[in-house]
Amino acid sequence: MVMVAQAPRPKLKDRRTGEMAMDAETGAPLVTLDVTFVANGEADILSLTVPQPGIPEGLAPGMLVTLTRLIARPWENEFNGQKRSGIAFRADAVTVAAPVLAGANA
Repeated sequence: MVMVAQAPRPKLKDRRTGEMAMDAETGAPLVTLDVTFVANGEADILSLTVPQPGIPEGLAPGMLVTLTRLIARPWENEFNGQKRSGIAFRADAVTVAAPVLAGANA
């Protein structure tokens, strides 16, 4: 199950100038979306990058969603002698999932 944790917000390329990040292939603006991902009884918050055209209108915290083409890529960089690494998550699109009704047969 994936649930929106925080409303989408513009992804910035440069926080000092406010320059928006753009998709290298399509030129579409990118947004950041935080979602809660639950698996095996554990919940994690993932911060995803999604092209703005892949974000539906009215997306809000608490909505259940599905992710199209979710990709996880490791990254590493060095800044002022400090090495940092992590995993970047990206999806092509987010779709609001139909609510699951209690007692409904699948």
